[in-house]
Formats: sequence, structure tokens, C-alpha cells
Amino acid sequence: MALYSAAAAVLQGLERGDGGIKSLVYNSRFPHIRQLYALVSETLRYSPVLEKLLAGAALLQAEKKLPPQLAKVLVYDLLFGKGLKCGGRWKALARRHRARLEAELARLKVQQKVSRNEDLLAPVQAASPGASQVPRYVRVNTLKTCVDDVIDFFKRQGYSYVGKAASVEELRALSGKKFLLDLHLPELLVFPPQTDFHDNLLYTSGHIILQDKASCLPAFLLDPAAGSHVIDACAAPGNKTSHLAAILKNKGQIFAFDVDTKRLATMNTMLMRAGVTGFQLAQQDFLTVDPGDPKYSKVTYILLDPSCSGSGMVNRLPREEAAPSPDRLQALAGFQRKVLSHALSFPALQRLVYSTCSLHREENEDVVQAVLQEWGSSFRLVNAFPSWPCRGLAAFPGAECCLRASPADTLTHGFFVAVLERYREGAAAPSSLPAAAENPEHGEGTAPGTAPKKRKRKKQRVK
Repeated sequence: MALYSAAAAVLQGLERGDGGIKSLVYNSRFPHIRQLYALVSETLRYSPVLEKLLAGAALLQAEKKLPPQLAKVLVYDLLFGKGLKCGGRWKALARRHRARLEAELARLKVQQKVSRNEDLLAPVQAASPGASQVPRYVRVNTLKTCVDDVIDFFKRQGYSYVGKAASVEELRALSGKKFLLDLHLPELLVFPPQTDFHDNLLYTSGHIILQDKASCLPAFLLDPAAGSHVIDACAAPGNKTSHLAAILKNKGQIFAFDVDTKRLATMNTMLMRAGVTGFQLAQQDFLTVDPGDPKYSKVTYILLDPSCSGSGMVNRLPREEAAPSPDRLQALAGFQRKVLSHALSFPALQRLVYSTCSLHREENEDVVQAVLQEWGSSFRLVNAFPSWPCRGLAAFPGAECCLRASPADTLTHGFFVAVLERYREGAAAPSSLPAAAENPEHGEGTAPGTAPKKRKRKKQRVK
């Protein structure tokens, strides 16, 4: 039964936008990763068919305590897989409804004039533009190592380092075992698409973080000074939190909030593996956090990456689920405006990054415009990362200060980032470009099996 519970949890995480299939599967702690990944992938592939079968058999109406995601994985294995691999009440439940489910399957085949189960699947649709070309991005965790040592480690594993990229086209041309240093972010290495590092020593030891380039932008542009107090308002699964800690060099305090207990537990494990200290996790809705609490009186930076439609995430869900209804978009935008306005109410706040993995203007520029109008002249947009090629949609004057990202234009997931600063009369127009982008300095430390650059490495190499 553990397999089906783990698969259902991954499906729930996908629907919430917690991450991609691979990251959720590998963070599940399920001992048989390949088995779990196969079950989740096949259940997603058959998802439209499974939904028709569940509806036709009225299974969820008859079994009100059965979660929809669990129902999908059970019915997949019962009818399309190798048979149920569990006992107990869920197996008894599936068998109780088996005749009705098989009848619905037969009816569906007759209706669609097919004889094989595979023929029920819709033709594979083309992915979003450029989706299959998004490289594998690897963020070097400078709390444990430095870029030079990680490069050396990969070279010893047979990879060929070809230097710092000069253009997005160089990233697009990567193939085989070649890799580059990213042209924008100084601690980001770039490998060909589909390169898998989940079993690599650097990943399992927390020396590298598998994180899309666009997802690295919020912490990079927030750029909190070492020793600062920072809030990560909607923190799980924690990649941005660990990035903040690396920028802070573990000097300061991070307050991270999320309402889901399991997500926080996974996040805590990930942060510990990454060597993050000086953080406090709280199972709490950020909207219920009191800005006047003395505990947060020194918070000068906030990273806000709230729940969104996830429409910018490539290869996450079947494409038909990527387009939210107008009502859903308005509900999300209403929440996002509320939580952004709440974040700006922290009295010591000086700088805030608002980001989403959404393509929709309603969740991005429109939210920022509405909240800036609400706050008057108290905050203003920073001209974030002027060299970034894709800017905000012209929804209002100043929208060009915001960033957008997409598979086609920046070889990343779809993303939106806005940087807001408290207005200080007489201050120059702000520009957001962390010093590391202009003069990269790699962090201290070593990758597993390496030593600092000035030391000999006779006994410490990983073979």
C-alpha cells in the first residue's frame, strides 16, 4: 500500500505546484524510486482515461473517503498495470468495483472504436514551444563547496567543461557530456536537457541543487546582505530558501512559512542536507503572521512566491490541465494581491521580490500594479536585472522593470519576477543587479571528493 500512497502524494504535489515529477518522486523517501516514478508517469499518461472510468463507474461518489489521486493509481494498476500490489481495504475496495470499472472500460473502447487499451490514449501533443530544449540547470551550493571544485568534480566524471556561456544559443547547442557556466547567474552550471543527477554524489550530499534557472532569479535578485533577517513567505519545497541561505552565507535569520506539514518536513530534510542554519520553519499561513510581532521587527527582506496557476511549468502536467478557467485565475489573483499587500506591511521591510511560475498577466503585472496603487508612493519597482532579455508586459507604466522568462526565449520554465523597494525620498532610481553578477566570487568549501583549490587532493578524490 505504501507504493500507492506515495504515488498519490506525488500526484497531489503536482496539482499543488510543489515541483516536477522527478523532484517530488526523489524527495518522497520511497525506497523504490524507479517503481514509483513509473507508476506516477503511467498514471499521468492515462489520466484522461482514468477520469472517464472513475466518472462512469461513479467510484468516487460510492467511496467518499477515497482520495481522487489514490483512486487513479489504484485503477491504473488494476486495469492497465501489472495488477494491484497491495492488500487490505484498498485492494478489497478496488476488487469490489472491478466489474463496473471493466464494463466502463469496455464501453469506452466500443465508443471510440478501438480494441487495445493504448488506443484510448490521445495522440501525444507537442509540448510548449522550446519545452524539450530546457537544459538541466545545476546550482552550486556555496554553503558546502565552490564552483571551481564542482567543475573539477564533473570533469573527473567524464564531463567536458566548455567555459562560460556567451549567449542563450550556446546553452541551446549543448549536447552529450558538455556543460557550461551560465551567462547570467554566477553559481549556475548548465548541462544538456534530460541529464539526470538524482543519483550523483554531489546531489545526494547537498553540494548541488537541481533548480531551474528562472527559479533561481527570486533569491538572486532579492540579494539580502549577510546578517539580514529574511522572510520566505511561501517556502516549500525549499530550493529558494536554501539559495537565500547561501547568499546570506548562513549569517542572519530566515523565517520560512508553509501551511502543509508534509511539505515542511520534506523541506527541513532538504535544508539540513544543504547545510542551512539560522532558519525557522513554521506551519502557518503567511496571511496570519502578525507584521507587528517583535520577532519580525528586523525583517528587511521578503521573498514572496505564492500559489499560482503553474502555467509556466513545462513537462509537469498534461497540457490540458495547464489552462486555468477565468474564475480560477481571478481567485488566484485575488489571493496574490492580498498576500503581496500583507508582505509590504512589515514595518522594517526594505526590499521584496514577488515571483510566480505563471504566464498569465492577471497573476503577474496586474497584481503588482494593483498593490502599488494601493500603497501609493511607499514602494516602487526596481529596474530588475537590466540585461535580462524578456521584460514585463506593458500593463502599466514601469512594467518593463519586471522580468519574464519562457522556454522559447530564455530556455527556462515560464516565470515572472518583480522587485519592489521601499521609497526613500531623494534616492536615485534603483537598479537590481547583485554584485555577484558583475564580479562573481565563488563561495568557499569543497565538493565531495575534492579539496579547496590551494590544497593537495591526494586522498580525497571521488573515483
